[in-house]
Amino acid sequence: MRIRTLLLIIGIVLVAAFAALNIDEFTRISVLSLGFTTVQVPLGLVMLALLVATMLVFLATTIYIQSAHLIETRQYARELSTQRVLADRAEASRFTELRQYIETQVAASQQREAATATVHNERLAQAQAALLSRLDVSDNTTAAYLGQLEDRLERGSAFTPPRASV
Repeated sequence: MRIRTLLLIIGIVLVAAFAALNIDEFTRISVLSLGFTTVQVPLGLVMLALLVATMLVFLATTIYIQSAHLIETRQYARELSTQRVLADRAEASRFTELRQYIETQVAASQQREAATATVHNERLAQAQAALLSRLDVSDNTTAAYLGQLEDRLERGSAFTPPRASV
């Protein structure tokens, strides 16, 4: 129990014990003036009844405040739960959007890589074709030079140039 509740219970027990010990004084009849009339009633019992009534009013007020607080707390808990669900949905939506964006970027990157690879392959094929063409031209040129040299050698074997004397 809370200390406040414990102190309240102890106070009520002390007042009840005080009233029980002094019951003769509480039940002695007195003349009380109500302003417009007078009545003969036990003053102690009237004061005790007023104390009990005041205590019941405070108890009812406390119960009302606690129940209102409990209802408000439950309402806040429901709203918090709703907000948490909305936040989870929004987060899941953001993750889905992020995944779709990444997938789109990956697909675009793959397409760019494929296009770049195609362009590079075409350029490589063109370079190979140009190289082969140049090699053929070089082979033909070399063959022509060799043919000319062979021709000269064949013509020159019949005619040998004079040697220089030393």
